[in-house]
Amino acid sequence: MQTNLSGRTVIVTGGSKGIGLACARLFLDEGCKVALIARDPKGLQQARDSLGAGPDRLAIQAADLSVPAASAAAIAAVEDRFAPADVLVNSAGAAKRCGPDELSSAAYRAAMDAKYFSYVNAIDAVVKGMAARGRGVILNIIGSGGKTALPYHIAGGAANAALMLVTAGLAAYYAPRGVRVVGINPGRTLTARTEESLAVDARIQGIGFEEATRRALHGIPLGRFARPEEIATAAVFLASDAASYITGCTIPMDGAASPVI
Repeated sequence: MQTNLSGRTVIVTGGSKGIGLACARLFLDEGCKVALIARDPKGLQQARDSLGAGPDRLAIQAADLSVPAASAAAIAAVEDRFAPADVLVNSAGAAKRCGPDELSSAAYRAAMDAKYFSYVNAIDAVVKGMAARGRGVILNIIGSGGKTALPYHIAGGAANAALMLVTAGLAAYYAPRGVRVVGINPGRTLTARTEESLAVDARIQGIGFEEATRRALHGIPLGRFARPEEIATAAVFLASDAASYITGCTIPMDGAASPVI
């Protein structure tokens, strides 16, 4: 399959680790120019070293994407260095997981800042330019917690649900102007984030980490967690010309853990 992605500029938020880093690696393999934006400069440097691409094809930019001005400045710096973004992959931000008794108005706001606003700020910085040029793809790596109300992920799940609506709404509006917007809802994936959520699971249920892991695996018909590379493979396909008629949807990738229509 020809993706026709070579030479395109791809911005990956949250690209220093996990799914974002896996996406960056595969887009580089496709011949793209890739920029990683994340909060931690040290993590970005480690990601750059692990990817091994030269400065002509790989850039890093540290920024707090929950701050609109910081997000806009980081993306402007990337576009000045390479070219206007052809693809934005949003994989930054993660709401802190906690039990319902630990929730507060501050926790809900922190969840929205961490996940919702880190995505919409990046989207706002690229989508109008994409529309003016008549082409572009925005991929939102959201999470299955936006469709399934999990007791340890209520605040973050609410942010995810809001992002699913933003994905559908922007896709409908910008489709006539050549911009596609697509969501991916990963389930449990082999990242540090999943380890953190399993630890919260174990604490809430009063069980050990190994038992929490066993129960989580039991709830996945495929019998295993996803690999970050599997999510990244879907992202590369969705960004490519081969997926030119896919927009406005959020695709579940949870191993059939939530068999809903």
